[in-house]
Amino acid sequence: MLAASALFIHLGQWQQGKAERKQAAQARLEQQAHAGPISLPNRLITDQADIEALNYAPVTMRGRFETDRQFLVDNRVYQEMAGYHVITPFRLAGSEVRVLVNRGWLPASAHHQELPIIATPDGDIELSGMAVIPGNRFFTLGKEAPSTQWQGLWQNLDMERFKNLAPYPLQPVVIQLDATSPAGFQRDWPRPDERWEKHWSYALQWYGFTFSAFMIWFVLAWRRK
Repeated sequence: MLAASALFIHLGQWQQGKAERKQAAQARLEQQAHAGPISLPNRLITDQADIEALNYAPVTMRGRFETDRQFLVDNRVYQEMAGYHVITPFRLAGSEVRVLVNRGWLPASAHHQELPIIATPDGDIELSGMAVIPGNRFFTLGKEAPSTQWQGLWQNLDMERFKNLAPYPLQPVVIQLDATSPAGFQRDWPRPDERWEKHWSYALQWYGFTFSAFMIWFVLAWRRK
């Protein structure tokens, strides 16, 4: 019974931690938005403190899209419709450094393997969006076979995979294109604290199980006496 209580406490703390991290991320986004946009550096950012400082920051940048290593992230759902996120590398003006831009959501066709034709502007343009440090833990539907050939459809936005295939330096953030920028699609980005209440609810359930297990142990111990 005590072992079960310890497990329930651990699971409650895990869910509580997820809720608190989501709330902290939302607070950071709001703080960054209040500070105003910054110009994304065209030098490669390598210092971890500088990377963290960029997370959820509104940014502006100038450069050009490069579609030769553009790809779609599969199984993205918007308003209960299946589709893709369009990810296009963006070469920063005056630099060899690129940054990945999430241009938004496109619906999938009835024949899933028929990928949409994506219009992309030529030449230098100015963009604005929000810098986000991408996750590195993914759910995959089967293991993707390693390949040195470029593939246009990915299960996840895997930065390490992209860096291993791309012959140029890549900024460690992804830019979620905002609604005012050209060359984007459906851009209804989720809040970082989306469904945080669910995790708090789960945490309270686990803590409730802990209390119940303790009371059962207490009653059984009292009866044995």
